[in-house]
Amino acid sequence: MTASEFLSMGGYGLYVWGSLGMCAAVVVAELMVIRFRRRLLMDEAVDDRAAGEHAA
Repeated sequence: MTASEFLSMGGYGLYVWGSLGMCAAVVVAELMVIRFRRRLLMDEAVDDRAAGEHAA
């Protein structure tokens, strides 16, 4: 089996590799969203803590 045959996947290569690429893109996007939301929550927690210290 050659690399070209492997990549063509018996004629289904575009479907297989396209599906794999889309799954990878979704996983990367999800990780980026999680990181962004975590940063927002951490900033909000710091702001809430600072506001609570000023009120006391």
